[in-house]
Amino acid sequence: MAIKEVVYNDKVFPISYLISGSSDKSILFLHGWGSNKEIMHSSFSSYLKDYKHIYIDMPGFGASENSNILTTKDYSNIISLFLKEINLNPSIIAGHSFGGKVATLLKPKKLVLLSSAGILVPKPLKIRVKIAIFKLLKPFGITKFRKLFVSADANEMNSGMYETFKNVVDEYFEENFKNYKGEALLFWGKEDTATPLWTAEKINTLIEHSKLFPLDGDHFFFVKNSKFIAQTIEQNI
Repeated sequence: MAIKEVVYNDKVFPISYLISGSSDKSILFLHGWGSNKEIMHSSFSSYLKDYKHIYIDMPGFGASENSNILTTKDYSNIISLFLKEINLNPSIIAGHSFGGKVATLLKPKKLVLLSSAGILVPKPLKIRVKIAIFKLLKPFGITKFRKLFVSADANEMNSGMYETFKNVVDEYFEENFKNYKGEALLFWGKEDTATPLWTAEKINTLIEHSKLFPLDGDHFFFVKNSKFIAQTIEQNI
């Protein structure tokens, strides 16, 4: 593991990363929200041997510390600067969940989406009620009880990352998928409840040159399907 510091908007972002392989071709793996590079590395490091692999912890995750308020666009800009710093231009970028949105903004020649976020999923009634109560009580200083209202994803975040989470969680991303003009492979868990299969079907209609592969499993389906995903990438890209 190594650390590369990236300066963006006059702020320094330490990026923890791992590079393996010696090929001239490279592939970048981006983890999802609340995750890190290790889950991507453990899933895919044994495959795609014709590519140099780049695994990173995005700012605020894993060993890449961050307390700044960011947007998805900021993440893509920071990663773009990081790639310039290490002098690599991956022809394939694979992104899981939130990482799929970041990967899409980077506009690689080949895009691999693994249960990507980006299509708004209606919240269950219980969650909508909690949000409504929190908004009603906020003017009365109830924010000190934030842990009672926020999701498990947000509970342990510093204030900057919590604001970042609010920036990205309900983001309308359909136009960004539609504007991607390269070739995309979409892999999805059939039992995914975080980004349901119907969202994959929607993205498949938005990205003109895309193929969809529904697979057994939930939001982290790729862990047990990594061999098939890697072989499909090799066969289609």
